[in-house]
Amino acid sequence: MSFRTRLLIACMPPLLLVSFAPVAHAEAYERVLNGTFDGGKAPWWVSGNTPSRVDAGRLCADEPAGTVNTWDSMIGENDIPLEAGQPYTLRFTATATADVTIRAGLGLAVAPNTSMFVKGAAVTSTPKTFVFTGTSSLSTLRGQVGFHLGATGKSFTFCVDDVSLTGGVIPPGGGRDFGSPVRVNQLGYAGSGPKQASIVDPSATPVQWQLRNGAGAVVTTGLTRVQGDDAASGDHVHIADFTDFRTEGTGYTVAVGSAVSEPFDVLRNPYDGLRRDALEYFYLQRSGTPIETAYVGDAYARPAGHLGVAPNKGDTSVPCLPGTCDYSLDVSGGWYDAGDQGKYVVNGALAAWQLMDTYERSLYTGGWAGLGDGLLKIPEAGNHVPDVLDESRWEMEFLLKMQVPAGQPLAGMAHHKVHDLAWTALPTRPDADAQPRYLHPPSTAATLNLAAAAAQCARVWQLWDRAFSAKCLAAAKTAWQAALAHPAMYAPREDSVGGGPYDDTNVTDEFSWAGAELYATTGDQGYLKSITARITADGFSWKDTGALTDLTITRLPWRFPLARVLAARQRVLAVADQYVRNVRNQGYPNPFESADGSYPWGSTSATTNNALVIATAYDLTHRRDYRDAVLESMDYLLGRNALNQSFVTGYGERASTNEHSRIWAHQLDQKLPSPPPGSLAGGPNSALQDPVAQQNLPGCEPAKCYIDDIFSYSTNETAINWNSSLAWITAFAAGS
Repeated sequence: MSFRTRLLIACMPPLLLVSFAPVAHAEAYERVLNGTFDGGKAPWWVSGNTPSRVDAGRLCADEPAGTVNTWDSMIGENDIPLEAGQPYTLRFTATATADVTIRAGLGLAVAPNTSMFVKGAAVTSTPKTFVFTGTSSLSTLRGQVGFHLGATGKSFTFCVDDVSLTGGVIPPGGGRDFGSPVRVNQLGYAGSGPKQASIVDPSATPVQWQLRNGAGAVVTTGLTRVQGDDAASGDHVHIADFTDFRTEGTGYTVAVGSAVSEPFDVLRNPYDGLRRDALEYFYLQRSGTPIETAYVGDAYARPAGHLGVAPNKGDTSVPCLPGTCDYSLDVSGGWYDAGDQGKYVVNGALAAWQLMDTYERSLYTGGWAGLGDGLLKIPEAGNHVPDVLDESRWEMEFLLKMQVPAGQPLAGMAHHKVHDLAWTALPTRPDADAQPRYLHPPSTAATLNLAAAAAQCARVWQLWDRAFSAKCLAAAKTAWQAALAHPAMYAPREDSVGGGPYDDTNVTDEFSWAGAELYATTGDQGYLKSITARITADGFSWKDTGALTDLTITRLPWRFPLARVLAARQRVLAVADQYVRNVRNQGYPNPFESADGSYPWGSTSATTNNALVIATAYDLTHRRDYRDAVLESMDYLLGRNALNQSFVTGYGERASTNEHSRIWAHQLDQKLPSPPPGSLAGGPNSALQDPVAQQNLPGCEPAKCYIDDIFSYSTNETAINWNSSLAWITAFAAGS
């Protein structure tokens, strides 16, 4: 679920009633979002037993009769930032269809559910404004405004409007600490590669920098190059270049005056461990199988999920959404997509393709030694098949199950997705998920993505398992014919409850990619006429797959007509050159740079996918500047950025640790682990599409619109198609 709009619903235990003394009104920093309900209900939530709606600009909820506790029926908003010792004032206007006393207040939305203040409000049919004030006893991002409607002895409709919570001394978006102004790759630099630091410094002239070893001794010095104002971050940036320093060691730092960077290493190959962890992420995302201690250790081991073992409804016999088909399918297996436990064909096909492409590249470039059997700690290790193929097969087997079976209407099409009926709370381990699960209707995009990945599967498995190769090819051909027969079946954007929509209403690029993969595998001239898409500097994603056409052609040039190969090669090099310019022209070395300066959901995957294109250009030319740009892209991901943040869990002193996940939720429950090492966070997203981001990042510069918080799903989720591209470029970095 790397792109979606959703409301996190969680009914919290009660806010305990405490006494308080009135205090002076605080600075009027507004803390609630959408308190007028002009934007609908989100991010407000309502108890599941309390039907609600927005009516005439008010949030109205129907309180059922017979509730025992005040918290049995609630309206609330979570993820409100609070400061210890600061006063807060809650204002709201309310009515009810019966004379009742409800309770309203401020508390902590997670355990131990500490109350700041709670007050009774006598509500009648005449609108009345209430004002309550109290002091926060702690600093947290997990504050909650709550209205407790239960235990009144009657049923009624409660409506609230103009909700406001003001207070605190830190303005929304303020008080952020980015650490040292000297930003480096916090993992390390390859001895033979580029070595640069980005420094936030207002000086218009060069300043002196020092490189210090682990003992603090100065080993080399120089003057910075003034890069200037960086539009995406708002920083004035200098560059310190110590590429010529090649002495291997650990604990190096770069110092500018009193400012000192985070430590890093200089090694022959700093990426060997990360390439393994980035790939082992996928075993930890597997559905339908126990994640075993022998491979991941006690902290990450868990029972199999979604196999129909209570409380699971399971994926072994999943029905369609009511009214869409009359059969059920076994769609067990595959990878959970992201922080939720849905499984999506469009995303999964791209991720599987990128893992298979790591293997296919190794066949034809001679790079990436060590991609064979025994690389990863997975159950298939030792079966004489490259582990990266074993892992991609786990997803491919699931994708093949998503095809509509023969004899049914739409046979050969692929169901778009399978996921829960409603969003589950954080955390919820897969084996504890009690939600019913449904197949969603087939889509042309899903069918073509399956066709593309299955055609590649047939090619790469030909040597290792001819029967599986033939199965993949048959599925690809069937999917292609089904898509031709149904070229405009689109997944609706509105289908976003319990899972992401992954909607796409332009599938010419998917037809082109699938045609290219099928032609590369079969040589059938009939597919050539569909190969029309081109790579552009806009890049590629699960939704925009046109670039994969040219990448496939340049990967396998002997399989395509020469004119197409030459044209594709020229386009790939031109786009790669633009991405290299992006790296060079920005204060922080990101190959992604949007025309309007914005950063999208999953912006780190734009970095990794663009770096993949640059690496492909290196394969075509062996030009060192392409290799260097890929390595500098790794610098960006691992800390040389506007946030001084490594977006890869377990790699760097300031690494992300609280990515949005229902499985790895240490931030919420210390008995649970953080995301495993090698997990890539989504990164800056200037659209601020979740309440935590909206509360804590208003006014952020695009490159700084990120917060390492489990509830910030729009900036801090993980996803299989993000990690697949990370695995691709770390394998390149480790082998180049």
